[in-house]
Amino acid sequence: MVVSPQLIVRLVLLGLAVVILQVAAVSQVVLFGATADLTPLAVAAVGLMCGSITGALFGFFVGLFFDAALVQTLGLTSLVCVIAGYGAGRLRELRDPQATVVPMIVGAVATAITTFGYGLMNFMLGIDAPVSFLLLRVILATIVFNAIIAVPVFALIRRCLGPALPDDPRRRRRRAYTTGGLSPLSRA
Repeated sequence: MVVSPQLIVRLVLLGLAVVILQVAAVSQVVLFGATADLTPLAVAAVGLMCGSITGALFGFFVGLFFDAALVQTLGLTSLVCVIAGYGAGRLRELRDPQATVVPMIVGAVATAITTFGYGLMNFMLGIDAPVSFLLLRVILATIVFNAIIAVPVFALIRRCLGPALPDDPRRRRRRAYTTGGLSPLSRA
């Protein structure tokens, strides 16, 4: 996928807005002991809309900015966001999902990858953190909460990036065949 300068500018602004909104507002709202995490949802949405390489790069820079904003160990969030963005992009490239539940499923999987991956990386680095069933309950509540808000977040990101996204030639070709236009079989 060719990335236009307009799309790059929109992705940079989107990344800044997501991290600032997450740190300043969304992380302060606690519902059933869990908070929403916009970072994996935004990374997965960009991966689904722009492809695997763009999703992975967006995940890296958003994760790096998130770590710098919270003064954490640099690179941990970047690593797990790269995996989430690349996975969502590969799903788009291999399957081209069109179902309406795809944002919920991809949002839940991306959240699970980032939360469990971040916890695993902290554990492997020896950072002391309490591990209990309460932590597992909070992680599962975050995954469910993110799956619920994934559809409006994906729609908002599609609206922000939509004018800068190039047309997908695979979809255009498929539509032409279904309308009876360009099929080589119709000439026989």
